[in-house]
Amino acid sequence: MNPAALPASAAISAQDAQPHDVEAEILRLAREEPTLGQAAVAERLRQEGLQISASGVRYIWQKHGLETTVKRLQALASQSGDGLAALTDNQRRLLERGEVSAQLSAQLSAQQSRTGAEGEDSERGEEEPPERRQLIINAAAKLFSEQGYDRSSIRDIAREVGLLPGSVYHYFASKEELYLAVHREGFTRVLAKVKAAAATGTDPWDRLTRACVVHIVGIVEGSPVDRITGHNLAITGNRELFAKIQPLRDAYEGVFRNLVNALPVAPGTDLSLLRLFLLGGMNWVYLWYHQGRRSPEEIAHAMVDMLRRGVQA
Repeated sequence: MNPAALPASAAISAQDAQPHDVEAEILRLAREEPTLGQAAVAERLRQEGLQISASGVRYIWQKHGLETTVKRLQALASQSGDGLAALTDNQRRLLERGEVSAQLSAQLSAQQSRTGAEGEDSERGEEEPPERRQLIINAAAKLFSEQGYDRSSIRDIAREVGLLPGSVYHYFASKEELYLAVHREGFTRVLAKVKAAAATGTDPWDRLTRACVVHIVGIVEGSPVDRITGHNLAITGNRELFAKIQPLRDAYEGVFRNLVNALPVAPGTDLSLLRLFLLGGMNWVYLWYHQGRRSPEEIAHAMVDMLRRGVQA
């Protein structure tokens, strides 16, 4: 490989007399740590005395068709005689989410275009793998849920994804902005799913049940973003920050308010209390749910059935 043939931004440092060794090391890390980002790989190589820029790493990845985490995981699985069994559980989950992440990224880009944010992103200049933003959001959702907002740092989130903190700031100016992005995406996603599910119902109780199924499935089986949106709408004591996601929460609860208000119930029933009782019960499922006992669908049906028919003999 001739360094002079590379773009100036991607050229390997002239201090390195063996560019083929650098390429071999990049490919080695692609096999051994496929979830590392280009900046993290460049930093790792610098620590080993091999000089190359992050964009230089990306050039090598592109040359071998490895420019995204998903592609590197696919290559690792295909080159191993064990196939997917060669991947860790986390790597398999990342691979399975690959196509979904790309689709969500495309949807997010369209949303940013409507709000004017796309123009800001285009000024950053460097093209990045389309799923990286989504992986950052998923990692942030996971840590916010497990550790809380105040105890989760940008450095923690970057480490979870295999990036340097600066790579996270490339997409999100602050931890607060990332927190809001997690909830904005989560509420937008689950709101669409709940509305679509309810619309297929045959009567008010069936519509409510279908919406509850979506809610509980998201909490126990969904992505980290789905889970945090469903079971922990206020994970920080920061009232100012919580106030910023309140409109998202209100819009989501509004769907259930309409579904509950449409129910044929006994005169004098407090529909507001009924709605809060149901949402509160569903949001706590994540604490006691054990896979293999009742499915999320069975839990949703049982909850709504108890509301509808009562439990007295």
